[in-house]
Amino acid sequence: MGELKSGGHRRDSILADAFEALVAAIYLDGGWHVCREKTRTIFEPLIATLGTGEKDPKTKLQELLQAQGKPLPTYDLVRSSGADHEKVFDVTCTIASLDLVGEGRGNSRRAAEQAAAKDAIDRLAAKS
Repeated sequence: MGELKSGGHRRDSILADAFEALVAAIYLDGGWHVCREKTRTIFEPLIATLGTGEKDPKTKLQELLQAQGKPLPTYDLVRSSGADHEKVFDVTCTIASLDLVGEGRGNSRRAAEQAAAKDAIDRLAAKS
């Protein structure tokens, strides 16, 4: 219950540690073959989606701008708030050559930048 209150349930490192412990418990209880089958059951559907070629918003935006011969966007941290274990980041994505600013929020700076890039792409599409 403490992790739920403190926001630990959203921290990738804690989730990864918990998953690792779960896999270890399956291995210790059932052995290698059982562990392999259980982890395959979990990961095969996820792995199947990796081949879709879908790119993250920052990559899409960069490729879109480069195709138009425009300079790359700049990402600026506007603010971060919250306790260390549940920080929230606000970021802007500025495309000066198009006079456009996207905004994003996330629980990591990287996630906020991705959200800002997506917002910029959406704003570009609305302008067209």
